[in-house]
Amino acid sequence: MGHKHHSHSHSRPDVKGRNLIISILLNVLITVSQIIGGLISGSLALLSDALHNFSDVMSLLISYIANVLSKKEASTNKTFGYKRAEIIAAFVNSATLIVVAIILIKEAVERFLNPQEIESDLVIWLSLLGIAANGFSVFLLKGTASSNMNMKSAYLHLLTDMMASIAVLIGGLLMKFYQVYWVDTALTLAIALYLIYMGYDLLKNSTRVLMLFTPHTIQVQKIVETIKRIKPIRNVHHVHIWQLNEDEVHLEAHIDFKEDIKLSEFDIILEQIEEEMYHEYGINHVNIQPEFGKCDSKNVIVQD
Repeated sequence: MGHKHHSHSHSRPDVKGRNLIISILLNVLITVSQIIGGLISGSLALLSDALHNFSDVMSLLISYIANVLSKKEASTNKTFGYKRAEIIAAFVNSATLIVVAIILIKEAVERFLNPQEIESDLVIWLSLLGIAANGFSVFLLKGTASSNMNMKSAYLHLLTDMMASIAVLIGGLLMKFYQVYWVDTALTLAIALYLIYMGYDLLKNSTRVLMLFTPHTIQVQKIVETIKRIKPIRNVHHVHIWQLNEDEVHLEAHIDFKEDIKLSEFDIILEQIEEEMYHEYGINHVNIQPEFGKCDSKNVIVQD
């Protein structure tokens, strides 16, 4: 059995835990203020934005915990370490987003059937608070968002929070000066539908990783054809390709050789396979089982 791990050409940047903590505290302040303000003013849009902010508090908190866990070394009973912590967090957060969105749609329909007057001044001031706090959080995380997928996710959540607060502000102004109270329900539905859109996409992607599905950017047959181009190789079978986390893609396969080659020759071929898999497909872990004249299934995909 041959195993190779292709090292990344650059190290993963350190996540600024301090900036994450500041963002968490700011979002807690926004959430509590919006919940109190929404109950006092009667604004459902403000309450929906508060729930959205609360989900982001949890997301930021989990990002921080995952960052701490990711620094722990692997052990004999945790051979992969905690590399899946962020994926599990994404799955839980996305499922929660969809549940919250369904509750918001139910409340919006009830409010539409029984409209209520809303204290628009409070809505305006609290939306301004949300814009300011989320804007500062976006500024804090922007530096690491371009080079770290976990931080980019948190950054995008906060950026959309700021945009949602802008929408609530516009709704508050329309209610104050034009008494257009139905806009509060419309904004609630818009936020809920957006949460479903974001939540479903995240749920689908995290489920694919947890279920060990082949990444959608990789075609197994092309992998097989690439490996079979190497002359001493007769057949490629028992192929498994999965994503461990956002940074690591693994390939496991059995390879039949036409000749009973030496181990040193296999090492050279393994090095060639590893280089091609990494540069052509982004696969950075290659685990190959060499075979010669072995009687087993030669199908590309074999259900064990």
